[in-house]
Amino acid sequence: MEKFTTLTGVAAPLPIVNIDTDMIIPKDYLKTIKRTGLGQGLFAEMRFNEDGSENPDFVLNKPAYRNAQILVAGDNFGCGSSREHAPWALLDFGIRCVISTSFADIFYNNCFKNGILPVVVSPEDLEKLMDDAERGSNATLTVDLEAKEIRGPDGGTIAFDLDDFKRHCLLNGLDDIGLTMEKAASIDRFEKEMADARPWA
Repeated sequence: MEKFTTLTGVAAPLPIVNIDTDMIIPKDYLKTIKRTGLGQGLFAEMRFNEDGSENPDFVLNKPAYRNAQILVAGDNFGCGSSREHAPWALLDFGIRCVISTSFADIFYNNCFKNGILPVVVSPEDLEKLMDDAERGSNATLTVDLEAKEIRGPDGGTIAFDLDDFKRHCLLNGLDDIGLTMEKAASIDRFEKEMADARPWA
C-alpha cells in the first residue's frame, strides 16, 4: 500500500449529504475483484448521461477538477452497503483524501486499508474548505498527516484528529498484510520452534 504523508492537490467540492457506496461505484461494476479499472465507474450515474456521454455539470467532469486528488463532501459520506469497491474506485480515479463531517463506519475503515485518508472536520471547517474547493484550479489544499492539519490556499490551517494506530498505518503504508509482515521474523521463529518440537506434525 502506498504511504500517505503529505498530499497537495486540487480539491473538488461535492456538497451532497448521504453519498452512499452505490453512488460512489454502482452495482454494475461489482463483477470484478480487481482493484484497478474501477475509476471509470466512479460516480458513474452522476458523471455520465444515459447515452454514455459525460455530464458537463458534474464536478469531476469540469476541467479544473479532472485531476482532483481530494474530495470535500457532505455529511455521512460512504453510507449504504459495505462494498470495498468504493475506496478502490476512488483510489483508481486518483482520490487520496476525502474530507467530510462524518463517514459510515465500514467505509471509513476500508479507506485506511486502501491508502485513502478520510478526514473528519467540524461543520464550520467543512464550510471553509468547501469554499476553498469551489475556487476551481486554484482550490489546492495540503493535507499533512504527520502534522494532522489541512492548509488552505490562503494559508489558513485546520487541525484534525485521528486515531494513532490508523495514522501509523497510513504513514507507513501498512495494510492488514503489511502489519502481519512486520512480525515476519517472529512468525518464522515460532514456525521453526513448532517444527523442531513436533517433527511429526
